[in-house]
Amino acid sequence: MNQSKKYAVGLMSGTSLDGIDAALVSIEGCGIDTKVQLIEFINEEIPQKLKEKIYCCCSTSKSNVEKICSLNFELGYVFSNAVKNVCNKANFDLNKLDFIGSHGQTIYHIPRRNKNFFRSTLQIGEPSVVAFETNTTVVSNFRTMDMAAGGEGAPLVPYTEYILYRCKKNRALQNIGGIGNVTVIPAMCNLDDIYAFDTGPGNMIIDEVTKRLKGCPYDMNGAFAALGKVDENILKELMNIDYIKMEPPKTTGRELFGSQFVDKLLNKFNRISSEDIIATVTMFTAKSISENYRRFIFTKNKIDEVIIGGGGSYNKTLIGMLEKLMPECRILTGEDIGMSSDAKEAVAFAVLANETMNGNCSNVMRATGAKKRVILGNITTVKR
Repeated sequence: MNQSKKYAVGLMSGTSLDGIDAALVSIEGCGIDTKVQLIEFINEEIPQKLKEKIYCCCSTSKSNVEKICSLNFELGYVFSNAVKNVCNKANFDLNKLDFIGSHGQTIYHIPRRNKNFFRSTLQIGEPSVVAFETNTTVVSNFRTMDMAAGGEGAPLVPYTEYILYRCKKNRALQNIGGIGNVTVIPAMCNLDDIYAFDTGPGNMIIDEVTKRLKGCPYDMNGAFAALGKVDENILKELMNIDYIKMEPPKTTGRELFGSQFVDKLLNKFNRISSEDIIATVTMFTAKSISENYRRFIFTKNKIDEVIIGGGGSYNKTLIGMLEKLMPECRILTGEDIGMSSDAKEAVAFAVLANETMNGNCSNVMRATGAKKRVILGNITTVKR
């Protein structure tokens, strides 16, 4: 693949199920010399019936092979439409698209082997459907090769963050999607100097509690949490969860902090007001982030800036909590440094796909725990 300008779409559908992100970008070069320009971005709402199918397939008690088999292809068509729609919005000819980077929809993730199951991960959204429908090469299944190399298959965006965010300051990039994850980028560092891990819950618990207690898909601007009072006893119990104290590298997801977690929480604390519960789980997200920083980051690096991305960057109550918990850091959003918080992860998968197409390794060993650097992703091609 030559180093002339390429056009790509990055696709991301996260654990929060707050929509399918599609970013149309131009890319020049690769590796540390990569130059990326965002041309257009859309967030496609996931219809409620489709959300229910995804939730069902993520549940060990409700899913089955027939449902997952069908959903894999259904999501392929949904992802294809997102590609077409972002190109249409930009008035960009789909035939000029060079490749697509699709993370897919995570259905289940087993980062550590136990007595019953192998370390494994499953993202669906059939890439052959996307390739055929768009007549474009698709790079997908980014996590699997890292897991084959002994890693946890996540987080994957640290490589792209190193390329796009490295500067003369010590930065921590904190994504707050369904799950919270952080990438630490010391000032003018080398790739081997950065590290990353999942801090714990992001919006996942907040969204699920708000949906059940208030009938809203999420707590807009943190308005409900702002009306409540944090229950310190509940918070203390939540902070005692083993994952919060576990040393990196570590990853987590809906299998730990999903609907079953909320079932137990609401059943146990059913006499607490809805505003207090929402305030408490919002503080749980904030404090799980700050606790991980104090245990595993501040002991190694002084952090000048924490740049918040993902849907959590719009939750004013959550951001306010983080500012109080970490006064030694300047808390910023992507927009504060001229980047898009919304498009960040979709752009990342376009960049990762570009590395794959160039035959470059793009996992970060100190982020995933892999034994060696590897080329991520499977390439599905079509004849034009």
